[in-house]
Amino acid sequence: MKPYKKLAETLTPEGESLELYQHDDSFFISSNGQRLMTSLAHGSEEELARMACQPFRSARQPVVLIGGLGMCFTLSAAVESLGQRGARFVVAELTSAILEWNQTYMKSIHPGLLDDSRVEVRIKSVQKIMAESPAVFSAIMLDVDNGPSAFHGEANDSLYTLEGIHLAKNALKDGGILAVWSAYSDPKYTKLLRKAGFDVSVVEVPAAHKGRKNRLHTIWLAKKGEYVSQHKKGAKK
Repeated sequence: MKPYKKLAETLTPEGESLELYQHDDSFFISSNGQRLMTSLAHGSEEELARMACQPFRSARQPVVLIGGLGMCFTLSAAVESLGQRGARFVVAELTSAILEWNQTYMKSIHPGLLDDSRVEVRIKSVQKIMAESPAVFSAIMLDVDNGPSAFHGEANDSLYTLEGIHLAKNALKDGGILAVWSAYSDPKYTKLLRKAGFDVSVVEVPAAHKGRKNRLHTIWLAKKGEYVSQHKKGAKK
């Protein structure tokens, strides 16, 4: 068995440390000794994308926003779910080194994914992108930190406030889906989503495809009103 090897390290814009490690053929990213993500466990991140994208498989030009690039598992599942040429995938990532690591050290995980012309990674907060994009997105996926119980910065915390929820709602088209990943359930967050006027479903899914099947993660699917086709006479523009 090969030893753990530190490949790179960086600081987030808020000054938090991030380290990229490799062990055999797997990778993981840590912060202050705590693992944030690993290439060995990604089932729930992929389910987040599949469930968020499912209603838009027949749409001609769905535009989705993903908060957090991570190791690209959410992005990869979204691209696989929406194969149409007109689909667009916008990823908000605060730390430029995360993008660089996916393009270099970890490029073997998802070969060619970041070269897809439909994919755009912006080094910008997801909050800013949402604020600049009223009624643009069919789906918004937040795969940020640990979920509503964020521990990696105040910027992440603001996503899960009522103000942050309304920001996401305003960036969604009618019938759009806000899909939120979390390592833990949080009834208070469910109440906030409903207070903001979303139709909310809460789903628990296995954290990984293999291994500890009893470890579950939580996904919120919050729907904004009813979908209005852009291709029918009289539909909203």
